[in-house]
Amino acid sequence: MSSRRSFLKKSATGLGFPLLVPESELFSIFRGTPSEQLHVGVIGTGDRGQGLMKIINRIEGMSVEAICDPLSFRLDQAAKIAPRAKRFSNHKDLLSYKNIDAVIISTPLSTHAKIASDAVDASVHIYCEKTLAKGDVATLDLIQKVKKNHNKIFQTGHQYHSSRLYSHVVALIQSGDIGKVTAIEAQWNRNGNWRRPVPNPKYERQVNWRMYREFSYGLTAELSSHQIDFCNWLLKSTPEKVAGFGGIDYWKDGRETYDNTHLIYTYPGGVKASFTCLTSNAKDDYQIKVMGDKATILIDYQNAWRYPEGQYNKIMGDVDGVSGATASWTEGKGTPIKYQHKEPTRQALEDFRKSILDNSTPLSNLQSGAAVAFAVDMGVRAMDTEQVISWDPKYAQ
Repeated sequence: MSSRRSFLKKSATGLGFPLLVPESELFSIFRGTPSEQLHVGVIGTGDRGQGLMKIINRIEGMSVEAICDPLSFRLDQAAKIAPRAKRFSNHKDLLSYKNIDAVIISTPLSTHAKIASDAVDASVHIYCEKTLAKGDVATLDLIQKVKKNHNKIFQTGHQYHSSRLYSHVVALIQSGDIGKVTAIEAQWNRNGNWRRPVPNPKYERQVNWRMYREFSYGLTAELSSHQIDFCNWLLKSTPEKVAGFGGIDYWKDGRETYDNTHLIYTYPGGVKASFTCLTSNAKDDYQIKVMGDKATILIDYQNAWRYPEGQYNKIMGDVDGVSGATASWTEGKGTPIKYQHKEPTRQALEDFRKSILDNSTPLSNLQSGAAVAFAVDMGVRAMDTEQVISWDPKYAQ
């Protein structure tokens, strides 16, 4: 137990936007097992929290020592995954437990900022699930709190930022492999109501918090935020403006967050990035398409492909009764981009531990997470008001 709170009295003062460097030690597959054991407390043991716990159980050098959730049935479920973990119903009680070094915050979005702030006061390493915070004010307040008072590691849970495949793709594109990037199209489409089963109607808002504005920003925060993070990372920038539309048009079931969202962000240099989320059609599911003047790269959860630009072919013939030259487009054949990588969430948790051991800034850190939180807030306001929302200079901290 003596190594726990002393398990790295280290600082994480570097909060700059991390850029990917291929083949560097930082981006190599996790190797070796340090002798130190990272003792973790999981705050929020719903579906995501339980999923993270199952992965932690498979990572040598990490263990779940404490769990917390106000819903007793969630704690019962989590206790089956980590039977020796200390149980808490209040996150402050868990934070005062001396046998933990770090916490994972996997609670409803509206609670992230408060719990993370309390975790800063408790002087533990923090892994806060995406989106970092709900709203720009809460995000700004949390940034100031962490910068002034936290000398430990802070990682935001955008797990694809830890994917070595994504790192490789970002490095390829930034090196000019597909030419000048002019547009990005991202989607995360599903065909279903996106609900979790509720054991008792009285738990509806607590279990299905993603459906209610009090707790969540819905699809944009829970899904598109990952792809917004990718665009910020790839373009080494943040969006200048956003416009979009959303609605509750299909699932008339009392939800308050949109069941379809359509956003277009503009980035410096004229790059336009669109983000679509549907809950009524799952064609092509999840994908990000990055379009350059030499080629296009398409990436999904675990795979990527490169499509070189094709060519126009001049053809003589009749079109609508008029003779003349027409052109047909020959599509460039796509080839897989092969790169060894682990499942992104596991990689993100391994990276969290490694950042603590190395005292290094995580790939998905406070600053990158805050940039996404600001962009998400902008997007939701754009849909709510049907107006163009601009990046606020006060976000550049």
